[in-house]
Amino acid sequence: MQIGSYLLPNPLILAPMAGVTDRPFRHLCRELGAGLVVSEMVTSDTRLWDTRKSAHRLDHSGEPGPVSVQIAGGEPDMLAHAARANVDRGAQIIDINMGCPAKKVCKRAAGSALLSDPDLVARSLDAVVAAVDVPVTLKIRTGPTRDDRNAVAIARIAEQAGIQALAIHGRTRADKFNGEAEFHTVRDVVAAVGIPVIANGDINSPQKAQRILETTGASGIMIGRAAQGNPWIFQDTVHYLDHGRLPPAPKVEDVAARVLAHLIDLHRFYGDYSGVRIARKHLGWYTQHLPGGEDFRRGFNKLEKAGQQRRAIEQFFQQISALGDRIRIGGYGEVSARNKDGALAA
Repeated sequence: MQIGSYLLPNPLILAPMAGVTDRPFRHLCRELGAGLVVSEMVTSDTRLWDTRKSAHRLDHSGEPGPVSVQIAGGEPDMLAHAARANVDRGAQIIDINMGCPAKKVCKRAAGSALLSDPDLVARSLDAVVAAVDVPVTLKIRTGPTRDDRNAVAIARIAEQAGIQALAIHGRTRADKFNGEAEFHTVRDVVAAVGIPVIANGDINSPQKAQRILETTGASGIMIGRAAQGNPWIFQDTVHYLDHGRLPPAPKVEDVAARVLAHLIDLHRFYGDYSGVRIARKHLGWYTQHLPGGEDFRRGFNKLEKAGQQRRAIEQFFQQISALGDRIRIGGYGEVSARNKDGALAA
């Protein structure tokens, strides 16, 4: 898959998620096979960048390219200014958010609220594309409401503006994250435009990723919530797309090493105080389906020191290793305690 001059190693993209896709998590997902990772959404109002949270969101030091940064806002000039500022900070791809359904974003006429105003969409895209000399991509939903699925019209506007790739979440703004994502609208967009189209929404297994690629004709897959606690979904999906079967489940000791490395990276990136607290949600995701996970999380969430968290993880995975030498955290529809390759299915 190609975005502008960047040829991606595979068509799998980590979706931008506020509070999740920080630099440590992006690094982990890239190591585990993501072809492209996208930063947490940052506001286009650069006057609000002088905060600790924004400093972390704008930190891309040491990241391999292409560095993709997502911006959100409802004013074309402000979006253009934010795009230029991010390119000056090292962004190599600018992604515009017109897909977020969160009330605090939409009430500022940003995110998916923009889909109700195609003229403002066109002016915003034109402004950003003209402002920077790097590829600009766009994230949208299928429309404002189920009665107004206007993704095809928005996609044509995007293509005319010079957008290099378009990601579509298979729900409307009104749907938020309720119900199941639909992909017939994605298929219609693929047929209507010539730019790469990336399917997103409820893609939670390698099998489903392949099915969505085949049924929509999309150029790529964007994975969001399914990667929380299971960044291995990228390497599993790459293998499945290439070979039609899952790879062997990773060894428990390898999973433990990845989780521990992620924890240490969080402590280093945020500092011990904030890192300890941010780590709690990630360990909650990692262990939510593992034997003894509930008891582990109850104790882990009370720990206040980085060293205590590291020791707790080491001890927990030692207990898991007694149940089997391999584990597939994603599960991918397995209903038995162990799947056919002998790995513990979580």
